[in-house]
Amino acid sequence: MTVRKSVNREMFDDVMVPNYAPSYVIPVRGEGAKLWDQNGDEYIDFAGGIAVNVLGHAHPVLVGTLKSQGEKLWHLSNVLTNEPAIRLAQRLTELTFAEKVFYANSGAEANEAALKLARRYAWEYFPADKNNGVEKNEIIAFNNSFHGRTLFTVSVGGQAKYREGFEPVPGGISHVDYNDLDALAVKISDKTCAVIMEPIEGEGGIVAATQTFIEGVRALCDKHNALLIFDEVQTGVGRTGAFYAYMNYGVTPDILTTAKALGGGFPIGAMLTTTDIAKSLVIGTHGSTYGGNPLACAVSEAVVNIVSDPTVLEGVKKKNLLFVDGLMAINEKYNILDEVRSAGLLVGAVLNEQWQGKAQDFLMAAQNEKLMVLVAGPDVVRFTPSLIITDDEIKEGLARFERAVATLVS
Repeated sequence: MTVRKSVNREMFDDVMVPNYAPSYVIPVRGEGAKLWDQNGDEYIDFAGGIAVNVLGHAHPVLVGTLKSQGEKLWHLSNVLTNEPAIRLAQRLTELTFAEKVFYANSGAEANEAALKLARRYAWEYFPADKNNGVEKNEIIAFNNSFHGRTLFTVSVGGQAKYREGFEPVPGGISHVDYNDLDALAVKISDKTCAVIMEPIEGEGGIVAATQTFIEGVRALCDKHNALLIFDEVQTGVGRTGAFYAYMNYGVTPDILTTAKALGGGFPIGAMLTTTDIAKSLVIGTHGSTYGGNPLACAVSEAVVNIVSDPTVLEGVKKKNLLFVDGLMAINEKYNILDEVRSAGLLVGAVLNEQWQGKAQDFLMAAQNEKLMVLVAGPDVVRFTPSLIITDDEIKEGLARFERAVATLVS
């Protein structure tokens, strides 16, 4: 009989590559918007696995779906397809502008596929001899953006710290300031094959695109025959109160990437696009061993069916008000914030000048009060809870956050 060793945080440092610095709290069980650690202590989860656990922990429908599919079929190579993959693609195309779906395992892989598709599409339809002798392969992204951790996606992401030490990085990529349409107008040209953007910069501090900016980006892409890619890895699948954030703006991309919440905690990513653009990824041009995995697609289909319910999406908008009003009430007492940025249940509390650079202190203080939160850079405390968290759980979590604030301010 195998004797199972007890596990503690110190063991992590012994056996894991040191690219993470996890908390000393090790959760062992979750239910809805709550977690319990090894000591049996209960936490309110306002982090949601970084906008992943849209239906909380151990949602009974997702558990049942995983068990059911697990008894049928786990994996096939892409030499074969499977029913859950087809059903999920049907739902995603029904719910969005898209007509075609490519599956991956993560947001980075979905973005990698999108960027490769954009270059391949330009190579096929706008070769130099048809584009005034100009090679059309340049990609424009935005400062403070985040698109993943592969070498291509960190190169496209607008944060130098993620590229440092990994040079030389892929070329043909440039960056301009977010929400600066004039800067983009100067940079974009007939050399540009794609512009990639987050409708709301998540890791960059919960900064939303203005309506004028996002409409202007669409117009400039149309003018220069460049594809517009929306990275909705963090904003997608109900997070902002719309199924995808582009729906709030009334501006449709050519390609959309999605992951995180798409599987509700089970790894899956996808790239969505139109039939005409998808044609450029012919057989053999791109692939993913686990992309379209039956387990992942079955769980994702259940997530999509629940989240796309209008009552769930409307509930996200109502819960937003609880968060914003609660945080502003805390700020009236303690004067720690400049503003609260939010869209649905993607909420950023922006620390004022006195507290700049100390977001991590608030995260740790909240953890001490049995509340899980996130940061978005050094100056923003981020909240991305389950979309179906109860009002009472929000109020209790905010009460714990207030106690955390009080310990720092006192």
